[in-house]
Amino acid sequence: MKNRDVLVTGGGIAGTALAHLLRRYGFTPTVVERSPGPRTGGHAIDIRGTAREVIEDLGLVPQLRESLLAARGMAFIDEQGRRQASFDPDVFGPSGGPAAEWALLRTDLARILYEATKDDVEFLFDDAITALDQDDNGVTVSFEKSEARRFDLVLGADGVHSDLRRMAFGPEERFIRDLGSYLCIYSVDTEMAHDDWQLMYTMPGGRGRHGRTAGLRPLPGMDRALAAFFFRAPAFGFDRRDVLAQKKMVAQTFLGDGWAVPEVLPQIWDTPDFYFDRVEQVQMDSWSTGRIALVGDAAYCASPMSGIGTSLALVGAYVLAAELAKADGDHRVALAAYEAGMRGFVDAAQHFARTAGDGGLMPDTQAQMVMRNLSIRTMRFMPRSFVSRGLETVADTVSLADHVAPKAGRPAAQPVANGGA
Repeated sequence: MKNRDVLVTGGGIAGTALAHLLRRYGFTPTVVERSPGPRTGGHAIDIRGTAREVIEDLGLVPQLRESLLAARGMAFIDEQGRRQASFDPDVFGPSGGPAAEWALLRTDLARILYEATKDDVEFLFDDAITALDQDDNGVTVSFEKSEARRFDLVLGADGVHSDLRRMAFGPEERFIRDLGSYLCIYSVDTEMAHDDWQLMYTMPGGRGRHGRTAGLRPLPGMDRALAAFFFRAPAFGFDRRDVLAQKKMVAQTFLGDGWAVPEVLPQIWDTPDFYFDRVEQVQMDSWSTGRIALVGDAAYCASPMSGIGTSLALVGAYVLAAELAKADGDHRVALAAYEAGMRGFVDAAQHFARTAGDGGLMPDTQAQMVMRNLSIRTMRFMPRSFVSRGLETVADTVSLADHVAPKAGRPAAQPVANGGA
């Protein structure tokens, strides 16, 4: 097999799944991750459509089921907590719409993938790449802490703000499509009754303020939840390391709002798992250059609110690893097949995220909010095929049967030294 030694940058969901699959097909992957250990934090995620088949193929369904979040559905409520409109997962079919059956914390999925991978793959934690030197025969990679090493391929799974993409393809602003809003999530203590329903409180724009929504998603135990804040605002060029400035922006935006906001907003100052980012998409004409390629959010983020990002990451990792195995490591053949296999899924997912849009969460007017609630209330009377035609169809765009690598390429795993683990 050609090009066996592969560096994967980023130890999140896409990177760890990719490393696991590459090892199964006989490659020797190394994962470099800036965090001091397996990735933690982030919001609840959903696994839809073909991505469920990836989890099944990896043999991780039992572990995943142990970590699923209980959610009977999503309800939009008023300031007093009275339900205005709601739907349960059954309305949308197997993928569950915005209240998916296969929903869990990003931390838990990252942990499940890492536990399944750590004994067979080398992880370089608390480190990062600083330079790349690519030639016809491989890529020399410099690190912040480790000695420079030579790899046959470098595959980037290091997120929306990918360092590898910047080094190999150019400045971030060339590939980012701004969708005009922010998302903030962190866990909170709350006595707010939810009965395992995800609750959303919307405040339409007006009087100089933009449309915005505060939400609570139940966590195990009736006194814990994920608090989520969605709001429109012009991009203010925040420093991703200046967490205090980000918290101040969220607190100012939702100051004086009702429902559970006065209870959960003050907890923003002491939360250990604060997540904040601009709602953006990554759009690229090509995800590879020579021996370097991207996967997951680094290549094709659909936006944090799309509901399809984790599925894109899992399916993308599967297709990339399988095509490399099918091509016997020939990166030119494999990377072309990877792009051909994933482009339709990516385009459909990003289009869905833009057109399904955030108007329901951040309406500009009271009338738009009323129309949203009316639309949701009528869903139960519509055929499932009509209600789910968007997300359900998008989630099943790729068929894994089109990307099956020879089973002979799956040797028994051999433990390796696990740097930093």
